[in-house]
Amino acid sequence: MKKSLLFCLSLLTGGLVMAQSSKEVSWSYSAKKIADKTYEVHMTATIGGNYHLYAQDAGGEGPIPTTFTFTKSPLLTLDGPVKEKGQMVKKNEAAWGHDVKYYEKTVDFVQVVKLKTNVKTSLAGKVEFMVCNDQQCLPPADVDIKVNIGG
Repeated sequence: MKKSLLFCLSLLTGGLVMAQSSKEVSWSYSAKKIADKTYEVHMTATIGGNYHLYAQDAGGEGPIPTTFTFTKSPLLTLDGPVKEKGQMVKKNEAAWGHDVKYYEKTVDFVQVVKLKTNVKTSLAGKVEFMVCNDQQCLPPADVDIKVNIGG
């Protein structure tokens, strides 16, 4: 009985901690037509408080890099990797024992997408990320992505 209660309590506590991570970063999404059947999809992270969000290449072992995973679609193709636009900080963090790369306040991640035909569809997927400040790191979080394209 005690073990069951302790297990349930640890699951509840873990869920609350996981929820905190995604509260420190708000994501907004938009698409901009840049050529015939070609769009830039902007995935903008606004980082709260004194936290920072690690780059896609965070630098070395330790911090979880920001990672985008897109759902395959027969209607579109990804054109190149996701690019980062923002004020990158490169700093030696004692917790990791080496230089890491991250963003404070805001960063815009941009994926170029090409439609196979003139059709209305969406780019869907997930972003995994981790935030830290000078005192602590919050557990990684996954957030769904869905951006309307074309039409």
